[in-house]
Amino acid sequence: MKVLITGGAGFIGANFVHSTVEAYPNADVTVLDKLTYAGNPDSIKGLDRVELVVGDIADPDTVDPLVAQSDLVVNFAAESHNDNSLKDPSPFIRTNIEGTFQLLEACRRHGTRFHHISTDEVYGDLAIGEDRKFEPGDPYIPSSPYSSSKGASDLLVRAWVRSFGVEATISNCSNNYGPFQHIEKFIPRTITNLIDGVRPRVYGTGEQVRDWIHVRDHNTAVWDIINKGRIGETYLIGANGEKNNLEVTQMILQEFGREPSDFDHVNDRPGHDQRYAIDNSKLVIETGWEPEFKNFAAGLHDTVEWYKANEPWWRAQKETVEAKYAKSGQ
Repeated sequence: MKVLITGGAGFIGANFVHSTVEAYPNADVTVLDKLTYAGNPDSIKGLDRVELVVGDIADPDTVDPLVAQSDLVVNFAAESHNDNSLKDPSPFIRTNIEGTFQLLEACRRHGTRFHHISTDEVYGDLAIGEDRKFEPGDPYIPSSPYSSSKGASDLLVRAWVRSFGVEATISNCSNNYGPFQHIEKFIPRTITNLIDGVRPRVYGTGEQVRDWIHVRDHNTAVWDIINKGRIGETYLIGANGEKNNLEVTQMILQEFGREPSDFDHVNDRPGHDQRYAIDNSKLVIETGWEPEFKNFAAGLHDTVEWYKANEPWWRAQKETVEAKYAKSGQ
């Protein structure tokens, strides 16, 4: 089996490369990654049967020959940081929309199976305390340039399945955490600040709720969808891990033996979604998937320990990330 993993040097993609090599010892993996600031080749360094190609999924001359030699394309490549999309939406349009188009066209030409990784943020948000979760058929009500670009890419996939017969599936996942996540993101930024003795920051009141899932569980679900899911269908991936940002910050503080009030509030993000929650019943019923990390506290502990043990992986990025946040008062 020849697998093309786009965005395979990023957070979730790199973890998917690791899980693929472990679970499929006869698979040959090609990673296509633009290696923007969020891509790190060290995340997949030393893995057997893995080739890294540096390139842009929006470039058809790069994409076409790689898709032609692949049995499966799994598209993790995305610009994915909400704050960055508010400052400059253009990279999000190019990668998330134009890039998905080029991959779909190549899969159409060569008859290659395609799986598209998306986000629960395309559905907008839910009210805190509301007794419902996102379901696959919910309308798309994105809040940011990031989530709207991902919503557009999902719609392209659906159209290419229906109009051109491309064999594709989509998964929309809740918030991931775990190894290899860029330190601009909430959980690794909080952890690395505490390693450096810096008080964590919390947007606004910290009451926004996210449905957390360990990245390893996300990736086992993706493989179950690829192997058992129905072509043309959308599956929501979540592990029933709802926590608000304040709770998560305080759980990380506890890991470092710090007081639960040892953090600073900063100005809230414009248009900040209030609550995400995933109904994963379709995924569970149709594929039999279940998460390994059912206890968020245990998964978070493992994540803290990973960042403590892998400082060389993130240290060079830290100063740049904090300087960027300092400019915006965060």
